[in-house]
Amino acid sequence: MVIDVAMDAWAKSSYSQQGGNCVEWAPSHASATGIVPVRDSKCEDGPVLMVSASAFAGLVTLARSARP
Repeated sequence: MVIDVAMDAWAKSSYSQQGGNCVEWAPSHASATGIVPVRDSKCEDGPVLMVSASAFAGLVTLARSARP
C-alpha cells in the first residue's frame, strides 16, 4: 500500500537539531487517520513506518525514559 504524506507535513524530533539519529513524524496525517507515519530524518526518500497512535505514544515514552 502506498500512502502519500506531503513533504510539508513532516515534523522533526526535537533532538534533530542536536545531530545523531533522529526521526520525523507526520502529525497532520496522524490526526486525520489515527495512523502515525515515522521516518528517518536523514533519509527522506526512505521507508516510512506506519504505527497506531497508541504505539507511537509508547515509542515516545520509551525514548523519554532512555535519556541519560
